Amino acid sequence: MKIVTFNVNGVRARMDTLIEWLKNTEPQVVALQEIKIQDVDFPISNFEKLGYSCYLNGQKSFNGVAILTKGAAKLSSKFLPGNNDDQQARFIEVYYKTKRFICIYLPNGNPKDTEKFIYKLEWMDRLNEYCNQALKSEEEIIVLGDFNVIPQYNDCKNPSQWEQDALLDSQVRTKFNYLLNLGYLDAIRILNDSNSIFTQWDYRDRAWEENNGVRIDHILLSPNAADKLEDSWIEPTLRSAAKPSDHIPVWVSLGEE
Repeated sequence: MKIVTFNVNGVRARMDTLIEWLKNTEPQVVALQEIKIQDVDFPISNFEKLGYSCYLNGQKSFNGVAILTKGAAKLSSKFLPGNNDDQQARFIEVYYKTKRFICIYLPNGNPKDTEKFIYKLEWMDRLNEYCNQALKSEEEIIVLGDFNVIPQYNDCKNPSQWEQDALLDSQVRTKFNYLLNLGYLDAIRILNDSNSIFTQWDYRDRAWEENNGVRIDHILLSPNAADKLEDSWIEPTLRSAAKPSDHIPVWVSLGEE
């Protein structure tokens, strides 16, 4: 089963590239972040023509996540428990075949001296508790999306550039590592030890041209899902496409029984 996560940074702006890419690559499961569109306005028919069912948690102009599956899945939740006042569209969960997919768009958290950073830490605590409880089911769980976390110094080109940033903050990294300590596997890092595996490059300051990137898009696998890991990879070519997202797709391949 081919699974991919992709922060599209606006589904409307990326529609032509997205459709052509899906035709060429044919993943079974697609997790999208920053769709930046309400559910009612999402161009479902464009994806249905390719055989995808669409499960959406959209928001006008900001945030928004979606999961597309080849054939039907079962929508489980659009809400991360723990804060009933949270109205931001950052979480969606579906069951597809034998697997449980949790797609997230974790808050950026900058600037660190504002409520945005507090919200990020609180959101991560809620995610960690949810993922901890999910493990008790012993299901094949895939947690994927834009985590807005640089896990280690070798996950960015210039660590000094990020020392005061919420993406590399020590508290943030500790909370991310909590998931790994629970038993979730970082599917990209476990198979790739390179210091230049990046998934996002800023539009400014020639970041793409100078490969000044960061690895903030992740796929985490529960132990039962990790047992079926066949391969993982990134797809940098889309970053140089016309009207690109600042992120690229991140892939895993899992064996099926």
